[in-house]
Amino acid sequence: MESIGVLLVAKVIPYLEQELNKRYNLFRIWDYPHISQLSTQHVTSIRAVVGRSNAGADSHLIDALPNLEIISSSSVGVDLIDINKCKEKGIRVTNTPDVLTDEVADLAIGLILTLLRKICESDRYVRSGNWKCGDYKLTTKFSGKTVGIVGLGRIGTAIAKRSEAFNCSICYYSRTQKQESKYKYYPSVVELASNCDILVVACPLTKETHHIINREVINALGPKGFLVNIGRGKHVDEPELVSALLEGRLGGAGLDVFENEPHVPEELFRLENVVLLPHVGTGTVETRTVMADLVLGNLEAHFLGKPLLTPLV
Repeated sequence: MESIGVLLVAKVIPYLEQELNKRYNLFRIWDYPHISQLSTQHVTSIRAVVGRSNAGADSHLIDALPNLEIISSSSVGVDLIDINKCKEKGIRVTNTPDVLTDEVADLAIGLILTLLRKICESDRYVRSGNWKCGDYKLTTKFSGKTVGIVGLGRIGTAIAKRSEAFNCSICYYSRTQKQESKYKYYPSVVELASNCDILVVACPLTKETHHIINREVINALGPKGFLVNIGRGKHVDEPELVSALLEGRLGGAGLDVFENEPHVPEELFRLENVVLLPHVGTGTVETRTVMADLVLGNLEAHFLGKPLLTPLV
């Protein structure tokens, strides 16, 4: 398979890049700022694209690769892949579901605890020497709170189960009510936000969920409510979130994702009621390695004519 061209469109862990380089004729998109810089011979040899949550394949890239057969993304979200174009051209798409569910759910709980108990601020309080001047201020309890989850899929369900361990009440919003779920369902995000203490965004990014967290939802959550986003940055109307935090209309926010990554609104940097992470939901050695193996397994299955491990298209 060394003659098969594979185009890597995102920075991935060294293990995955090394394995791709070992098994295929690997091209890295950062070596070719414009796809037109690839020679015709190289372009026609590329039969696979490998991406992740921050880089996929739009219609322009897909059209530029006439022999493209498969796009394998090291992520669960595929919002940066033109799925309709892939269906139209018969290009297969795979992602890495399930293997990252626990990792993202763990981080969501970590964000909640860090936000409510002000762990980052407490750490800085000790390091600065201020503890010698007096005890740190009181914080907010997590146990027993009502957690509202936007999107009760694999990750949303895992977050719900973890929250139950803290004796939290769970409610949710999704496109349709989950008949098998024991959790309380609300038919709109505004109603969900009005009836919970902590609102966690865990749904896929689609046209319908773009800015699903808007001014109305934020106001419904209110000055005693907390927003946690481990989904996608574009789920949240970021300027509205910033203004709500600055004006005290929202109690706080824990954010792993942002609307224009890696750019983060600088107004958030000085706020004590915000926890900011650099999109590390799946960022452990263990999980990224398993995700990499799934990407490699899907490519191998495709080129050997075997069933894909995690087919999306």
